[in-house]
Amino acid sequence: MRKVFIIIACILFVSSAKAQMVLSGSVQSDMLLPQEDEDIGAEKEENFLTNTYVDLHLQHKYFDAGARLEYLEHPMPGFEYDFKGWGVPNFYVTGRLGQVAELTAGTFYEQFGSGFIFRTYEERSLGIDNSLLGGRLVLKPMKGMTLKALGGKQRCYWELNKAWISGADLELTLSDWIPSLQQKGTTLMVGASWVNKHEDPDEFYSITVEEDPVAHTKTTTTYKMNQPRYVNAWDARLSFNTGNFSLLGEYAQKTDDPTFSNGYIFHKGNVAMLSTSYSRKGLSLLLQAKRSEDMAFKSNRRVIGTSSAINHLPAFTQDQTYALAALYPYATQLVDGEWAYQAELGYNFKRKTLIGGKYGMNLKVNYSYVRAIDRQFADGINHNAIAGTTDLAGTDGFTSKFFKWGDQTYYQDLDIQLSRKLSKDFKLNLMYMNQRYNKTQIEGHGGMIHSDIFVADGKYQLSPKAILRVEAQYLSTSQDQGDWAFALAELSLAPHWMFTLSDMWNCGDSDPEQYDDNTHHHYYQGLITYNIGSHRLQAGYGRTRAGYNCSGGVCRWIPALKGFTFSYNYNF
Repeated sequence: MRKVFIIIACILFVSSAKAQMVLSGSVQSDMLLPQEDEDIGAEKEENFLTNTYVDLHLQHKYFDAGARLEYLEHPMPGFEYDFKGWGVPNFYVTGRLGQVAELTAGTFYEQFGSGFIFRTYEERSLGIDNSLLGGRLVLKPMKGMTLKALGGKQRCYWELNKAWISGADLELTLSDWIPSLQQKGTTLMVGASWVNKHEDPDEFYSITVEEDPVAHTKTTTTYKMNQPRYVNAWDARLSFNTGNFSLLGEYAQKTDDPTFSNGYIFHKGNVAMLSTSYSRKGLSLLLQAKRSEDMAFKSNRRVIGTSSAINHLPAFTQDQTYALAALYPYATQLVDGEWAYQAELGYNFKRKTLIGGKYGMNLKVNYSYVRAIDRQFADGINHNAIAGTTDLAGTDGFTSKFFKWGDQTYYQDLDIQLSRKLSKDFKLNLMYMNQRYNKTQIEGHGGMIHSDIFVADGKYQLSPKAILRVEAQYLSTSQDQGDWAFALAELSLAPHWMFTLSDMWNCGDSDPEQYDDNTHHHYYQGLITYNIGSHRLQAGYGRTRAGYNCSGGVCRWIPALKGFTFSYNYNF
């Protein structure tokens, strides 16, 4: 692999020099010198850990080429086992024929529609890289038409899954063909997608034992499951935009797909979404709803978790940036399904008004609610999180009425944020969040957690080159580990330096049914960041709480850690 990377790098460099092409890339290296800490459960198995990535891209008028080196021989906490290794898993060449055709060979990322049946992407913080190794063709034979066709095998850590993935996507921008819509500034698009997974069946058997209490005999019957060799999924969508109003409707369905995740049941998956928004100067409104059931679509039917995912379903909850607001993040329930709703309102109060004050004020309100769908099982038992069970293996599993809710709330939050400039040099952000988090459904234990979260975030311009930002947060709950407090101070000295100090403290009483020992720990952090040109260096020391890191409804567990951290980023 080292030789392959060196050869590719040399070819890209020489080609760019001779042909006056554009060579770009990046280096990202995160490092940790771990320390043991029994109080928080931090372990030290190695003296030095690092996740390092080097990307190279060559751009030309007629083609692009690139490769990525990944070094995870001693991976960071949360990336152990399957992530361990190093090599060049990503490489590609893309040729273009004007604006009409584009052909890619190698590894690539793609998304059809909202990603309900197909989305490959990289998210390093979550340990996700589910690229395809194969080929992709993009055609634009006429204005308003885009056709994509692809095929390949999906990356799973350092290997490729055996299943072959193929698919096609067609988008027609009808407004490009209708002059009256163009005159009104209206955009109308329709799209359709198809994805096929070809995976050889497992040697899977179901055994039934019947006992005769009178004769004291047992009868054993063995059944071999007739798993489908092909699983097909299709998607249809419509997008409409006119003036300040937009509307998106999308529906997708998947054929029978018995997997370890759904307990090897033969059940068709589906997802439907309706999203609408309105915006004008000073006002924005978003309303959306989604219903899904059994939509975990993987290139390896035997695995669970985020690896080998072919598709992606958004969570319809707000991604939180404040530490305590992100303490209980929601993960989309792909297998059990869900009804998810989200409403978001943004409003700017004008300057020099009673409410807006001298500088104006911004209000943002977000409400998210996720509920179980109605599921009636063949055996009459309510199965939740049925991944890996075999009591229903080989059956249709369950039936479900589309508009009927189930009996559980998975997640709910009401988030209110106010942002106001109080003076020429000082700006204040305030947030209140009321949250309900079904820890049993999302993590497998813990019950329903009710919490109230308060945040105050102030930023003061000390001088033209110095900014001081201070955060104070508090989470109140009588469940799980009890109350939490968080404080942060961040000093920026442009254009090079940033100094950050923070502490997260578990100051409440933990639920005695879940926690036997004292959980009142401080998770302190100190960071120094230096920027110069395209280089960014950061050094720090502190503790990190064990928990989930989430983005867009996809989560990864990170264990507790303590030690010195270093990171280096470079873009050229």
